[in-house]
Amino acid sequence: MPTTPTPPSHASGTSDVPLLGDTIGENLDRAVRAFPDRDALVDCPTARRWTYAELAADVDALALGLLELGIAKGDRVGIWAPNCAEWTLTQYATAKLGAILVTVNPAYRAHELEYVLNQAGIRLLVAAERFKTSDYAAMIEEVRPRCPELERVLLTGSPAWDEVLAAGRRADQALRAEFARRQGELAPEDPINIQYTSGTTGFPKGATLSHHNILNNGYFVGELLNYTEQDRICIPVPFYHCFGMVMGNLAAISHGACTVIPAPSFEPGATLAAVAAERCTSLYGVPTMFIAELADPDFERHDLTSLRTGIMAGSPCPSEVMKEVIERMGMAEVSICYGMTETSPVSTQTRVDDPVERRVSTVGRVGPHLEVKVVDPATGRTVPRGEPGELCTRGYSVMLGYWNEPERTAEAVDGDRWMHTGDLAVMDEDGYLAITGRIKDMVIRGGENLYPREIEEFLHSHPDILDVQVIGVPDARYGEELMAWVRMRAGAEPLTAEAVRSYCAGRLAHFKIPRYVHVVEEFPMTVTGKIRKVEMREAALRILGL
Repeated sequence: MPTTPTPPSHASGTSDVPLLGDTIGENLDRAVRAFPDRDALVDCPTARRWTYAELAADVDALALGLLELGIAKGDRVGIWAPNCAEWTLTQYATAKLGAILVTVNPAYRAHELEYVLNQAGIRLLVAAERFKTSDYAAMIEEVRPRCPELERVLLTGSPAWDEVLAAGRRADQALRAEFARRQGELAPEDPINIQYTSGTTGFPKGATLSHHNILNNGYFVGELLNYTEQDRICIPVPFYHCFGMVMGNLAAISHGACTVIPAPSFEPGATLAAVAAERCTSLYGVPTMFIAELADPDFERHDLTSLRTGIMAGSPCPSEVMKEVIERMGMAEVSICYGMTETSPVSTQTRVDDPVERRVSTVGRVGPHLEVKVVDPATGRTVPRGEPGELCTRGYSVMLGYWNEPERTAEAVDGDRWMHTGDLAVMDEDGYLAITGRIKDMVIRGGENLYPREIEEFLHSHPDILDVQVIGVPDARYGEELMAWVRMRAGAEPLTAEAVRSYCAGRLAHFKIPRYVHVVEEFPMTVTGKIRKVEMREAALRILGL
């Protein structure tokens, strides 16, 4: 009998629901007409609340105020602030004007701010005056003489900010008619957002995204979570990143749901308190956030029974964490999303009715109206299902390009519009994808290809380990050796390399057992909660004297 050939690692997302043809402003207006009196936005730290009608009034006032300042379609408006209601207002006001919102990482220092201001050509910067140890106003003044295109700075909550809103509220009929005319000229394909990806080498790249890119991505993420106007979504992840502003704000508002801001930046206690107080049905976070919430000393005091769903994304989710989120937080329909800024961001997602095993072992299957494939990084040919390779994605979500960087765009997006993610993946027979690591994170030890994710998953089963990250470090004999960075559970004794080897013996192949173990309080991370393995590798050289 001839054997049936293994199908290729290629899948496309079918859907009975068509893509949205709206601009972001039109989509907001549609939600306002349908749900004028429902909650749209709750800012817990300041105890402020907006219905959809109130949100639309403030968005339009800000847009009219910015129009009076001369902001036009295509102008770049930067925003540099932690999560706050003003962030959401600015996101929608700039979209209604057709201005391109440039999201600036709240953790940036002066030299990084200067680079983004000049690279994007920002005319107007909306910024918080300060946050935590960052004096934003002082850093802006430091770099302003070297940023010739920056014409104006608006500090949120300042008299100048209040005046722009007031000017918009008292705008005359002529300005309102001009605003309506300009909105009518916008197209879904217009660029509306530049997000700088945190480059591990060199300067960050500005992924340029359209209304069509991000509105549809937020909408279909929400569709797969079964969002309706009854949902209330707690968003402790940063707005400056797609997780907050697309999967959060756009997913919510395109369904008439409510967004809840628990704190300016992530605080586990504040997040749990907001879920309880606002009866949130959905909660977002990267795995490290959920780990912190579950470990919060007051966890049991918070009533989380309103939770139904949520999203875990940003980095691979340890299976033990996922099981705890479902069992202890009641998030039976929690979803895993996978993506990248350049794809608006989500490409694959688990479904709410997927068995838990699917949700802890895969990043789901392709989203509606998208394609994914797994290719041999060397040849570009699609590999058979079950074989590892580089994950590529194509469809409405792929960015317009990197802002003013055609060469770097061509390196990432090929001639057939496939986005090359740089992630290693395996597609199973049902089209579900498992991310096995970054191409650059793969460790080659004595000719064996080792995937840190597999070893991390195993070490998470150790009763004393709270979290673990595995990296490769140079080795004279094998080329590379494995090193585990470990965070211990409260009260546990620090683990030695010998203890880890003993735990792994007979349960992991000998070449997969880390040679080095380093116990830490925290991992180096980006502000979005992604582990900075490049920093860990640099530090390991010093720690090990290599």
